[in-house]
Amino acid sequence: MHELIAARLWLTVYQLPPYAPELNPVEGVWSHLKRSLANLTKHSLDQLTALVKTRLKRMQCHPRLIEGLIAKTGLDLQPP
Repeated sequence: MHELIAARLWLTVYQLPPYAPELNPVEGVWSHLKRSLANLTKHSLDQLTALVKTRLKRMQCHPRLIEGLIAKTGLDLQPP
């Protein structure tokens, strides 16, 4: 792997710990979604699926929320 990476000067690789949920913005998305679903009861899997899809689409309309979830990781997404 080191040889493949070294052969591609345009490629920047960052080694991350094998399990680091605090560095994964998706963990924040799921956490936010689960909080929004707390204390709701649905009568079928179809109803729950529709609600989850609606909540995820609603999150897409709030770029500041997504930016915040990425910022919470402390990762710099700008190329060096």
